[in-house]
Amino acid sequence: MADHLEASVTLPSEPASVSAARTYAVGTLAEWGLAAGTEVSDTVRLIVSELATNVVQHTLGQSPFFTVDLTLDRDEHLRVGVTDSHPRFPKRLPAAVQQDNGRGMVIIRWLAAECGGRLRVRPTGEGGKTVSVELPWTAGRERVPGDRREPRHA
Repeated sequence: MADHLEASVTLPSEPASVSAARTYAVGTLAEWGLAAGTEVSDTVRLIVSELATNVVQHTLGQSPFFTVDLTLDRDEHLRVGVTDSHPRFPKRLPAAVQQDNGRGMVIIRWLAAECGGRLRVRPTGEGGKTVSVELPWTAGRERVPGDRREPRHA
């Protein structure tokens, strides 16, 4: 595989784009050798879903579009990022029992840590932000649930 692969898609900040972002991410990972249904693929799908949902719900119309970026470096690290043009960084909201939101970043941080990755939030040069997660790349070493074949090793 190549030393460096990149893919990105820009979508409108609307609810239907959350599903499109998930589909794009999983499809790109499959092209790069990580089958849908693997633990890492499912984790990336959930991370992208949470990040895209945050843009749609919390940018308050100030980010008409968002971009999903996937970067694979040297078959070692996968970076998943979502960039929007809203200047406010995400913040953890109190997780009162009555609230239906405020837990997305907690979920993302937990998923990243569980996979041995990390979460970062950085400003963009245009005044927005990129929320990204870097994960170890495990393509070829992970099996799809129910697959009885021996895993391939890189």
